[in-house]
Amino acid sequence: MSQEYKIYIDGKYFPKSDAKISVFDHGLLYGDGIFEGIRSYEGAVFRLDQHLTRLFQSAKSIDLQIPLSYKEFKEAILKTLRINKLTDAYIRVIVTRGVGTLGLTPVSCPLPTIIIIADYLKPLFEGVNVKAVVASTRRNAVTALNPMIKSLNYLNNILARLEAIKAKV
Repeated sequence: MSQEYKIYIDGKYFPKSDAKISVFDHGLLYGDGIFEGIRSYEGAVFRLDQHLTRLFQSAKSIDLQIPLSYKEFKEAILKTLRINKLTDAYIRVIVTRGVGTLGLTPVSCPLPTIIIIADYLKPLFEGVNVKAVVASTRRNAVTALNPMIKSLNYLNNILARLEAIKAKV
């Protein structure tokens, strides 16, 4: 699709080419934030309530106050799909601690940043054989980072994906 999608950032919609956040956002600087990856199929958002419940639980786990109610967040996601005229999409919902000072001082961030991205996504493996590899990169230990928190720290997944790419899988 050649349409330039609109990205939701803090209550406003921006063309993809104009969607920007501050370099002082703690999500960028420190991975201080949470996310959900959600799919919609033929206009139906798959398990939206479960995804939003987990998002709010993740926020609570890292003491991050989401400035939208559950209902407002749900409507923002659905509106993002509507204004982009998407029925089959990947939706990425991101909440960061927000803009603050340099340093590990979460209290310097007065307001979280909320981003909702929706993009067309065709079925990945429809009628195709799939190759796989067992990566040597391991998941973070549960004692180091609670896996129930969908944090922005995905480095171990990225390293595993790079390993798969190098293996031509």
